Amino acid sequence: QVQLVESGGGLVQPGGSLRLSCAVSGRNLDYYAIGWFRQAPGKGREGIACITSTERTERSRYYADSVKGRFTISRDNIKNTVYLQMNSLKPEDTGVYYCAIELGRVVLVGPPKMEDMDYWGKGTLVTVSS
Repeated sequence: QVQLVESGGGLVQPGGSLRLSCAVSGRNLDYYAIGWFRQAPGKGREGIACITSTERTERSRYYADSVKGRFTISRDNIKNTVYLQMNSLKPEDTGVYYCAIELGRVVLVGPPKMEDMDYWGKGTLVTVSS
């Protein structure tokens, strides 16, 4: 069993920044990937960033085009926490942000997919508005 808990959401003005955290706990956490997904109001869940637990190859991070250059995903393996630093936020970044884990993933081959994720957090709301 694996638990994921997101935090750091809130209300921010356009152009502002937020840092989301995803605390991961559980057993058998050797190789895995953590994905951040966003669900905008009235839309489906989109995978926007992903990071592997190791950086054995250059394919250890992924960003969707909509967030590339503005968002940065990172991890602290000692704290078992993955972060999503979000800068230059836009109103279209509004939504519920979820983190999820895919066990056994070593190399990223594309965007994170909902159907590949084994466990999910409950989400944290980000609202970008003036």
